[in-house]
Amino acid sequence: MNLNVNIAGLELKNPIMSASGTFGYGLEFIPYGNLEDLGAIVVKGLSIKPRSGNPMPRIAETPCGMLNAIGLQNIGVERFIQDKLPLLPWDRTPVIVNLYAQSAGEFAQLAEILSSEPGVAALEVNISCPNVKEGGVQFGQDPLAAAEVVRKVRAKAGKKIVIVKLSPNVTDIKVIARAVESAGADCISLINTLSGMAVDVRTRKPCLANVFGGLSGPAIKPVALRMVYEVCSSVRIPVIGMGGISSALDVLEFMLVGACAVQVGTATFTRPDRLFSLVNELRELTRELGIDSFEEFRGSLKK
Repeated sequence: MNLNVNIAGLELKNPIMSASGTFGYGLEFIPYGNLEDLGAIVVKGLSIKPRSGNPMPRIAETPCGMLNAIGLQNIGVERFIQDKLPLLPWDRTPVIVNLYAQSAGEFAQLAEILSSEPGVAALEVNISCPNVKEGGVQFGQDPLAAAEVVRKVRAKAGKKIVIVKLSPNVTDIKVIARAVESAGADCISLINTLSGMAVDVRTRKPCLANVFGGLSGPAIKPVALRMVYEVCSSVRIPVIGMGGISSALDVLEFMLVGACAVQVGTATFTRPDRLFSLVNELRELTRELGIDSFEEFRGSLKK
């Protein structure tokens, strides 16, 4: 079966993407597979200036998941453009850049910088990180603030596709989804991590220096599936699903509830080659289940 999918005009050879924050700048995974086999490469969140992130410890394992409070450590957008982007196969596999900023104006500035970069296919606006004190999820929990960010990014993004990454840490995700769609988003991705914490009874301290972190991994998949289903039923723009995906069956579950493509994150920590092997696994599973077309399969959940 042909695994091609189209997202807001962006042609992908298959629906498997990396998830920002878990894949570095893509180059770190070259020893584990061919980057050109992926549907798209989503790189680590970038800010205008480099960020050192939160103090350590920043990672804690939990049952069926992981807490992180990295704090968007990154090298800054200019160094990414100079040192990392030229080494990626962007002319054969779309590169999507995740954006982090502390104000709507900074988001727009990032979009303007990247709008003229031929190696960047799309911008993923991160209004959902729970691990930073300013910006991040504070935009994603307020429909008016979320819409303002998207309008300003859309105005400066030129022809780049604008994807908005949503937080599950809201009362009604459909309200946020409709707000960013009305403001000009071309696509929505969800979910980012769920806010959580872990503690050590021996030291009587939190496991993370930041106290709180973002929970990811298989533990959050049912929440992610529900929210992707709700958003797909509420907007007309394409949706990219993520949250605990580690198998081809998981990929098809997200597509069954309406997602056009998926991002895979935490699974790459336990198996760095997982993204690459998923492509072949997905091809074999679609054949086994008699799925001839993603267009027919997507959103075909029976009630």
